[in-house]
Amino acid sequence: MQHGAPILAIDTCGPSGSVALGRVAGRDLEVLGQAELEGRTYSATLVAAVRDLLAAAKIGLRDLGGIVAISGPGSFTGVRVGLSAVKGLASAHDTPVVALSRLLVLARKAGVPSSALDAHRGELFLRLECAGSDPVELLAGPPELAAMQPPLRIAVCDEAAAKMFSIAWPKTQNVKATPPTAADALRLGESHLVAGVHADLAQLDGHYLRRSDAEIFGKPLGNESQTP
Repeated sequence: MQHGAPILAIDTCGPSGSVALGRVAGRDLEVLGQAELEGRTYSATLVAAVRDLLAAAKIGLRDLGGIVAISGPGSFTGVRVGLSAVKGLASAHDTPVVALSRLLVLARKAGVPSSALDAHRGELFLRLECAGSDPVELLAGPPELAAMQPPLRIAVCDEAAAKMFSIAWPKTQNVKATPPTAADALRLGESHLVAGVHADLAQLDGHYLRRSDAEIFGKPLGNESQTP
């Protein structure tokens, strides 16, 4: 991808979502447009929001240098809607796609290696990045946190995560940031695109970290009751 080519970013993982259009030239990031998406309405508003952003900037789909997809963790429905839209938009003109973790975007936004998001049910989506080892992302509750070596600092954007760390990791500094958005992912996505680190659309899937409710609560196949 050429430096300065327009990039589209889509995030539908959180309680609310966003789409952003930008251009990175050197150290400068120009946000050409952005739009907020209400949670639970992604399927009805996402494609229209992308269309309006492109039209306002007078940019066509074929002009995009790449698409940045925030692939999770987060809402199962939101992640799936977002990735389905990304695949449809990218396939029209073979636009390269980069998939990024929402935890990574939050960590980079806050300027610290590790981050966490509220996963509800008394659990966190957690990213730990330590010098000399590969970063790991996992679903963690109080027992898992108690068994880990706490980082010195961790990025958080919600009170649930901050409260859990105040109990489990009282010596860890919570670095508070606003929730990550599609615009926050533009520069990080651009560096991946320029480096040629692209996702295979056929293999692109959500970064869930947790099984869906259907998998957790659904009746196992083969155990259905049978009547004589």
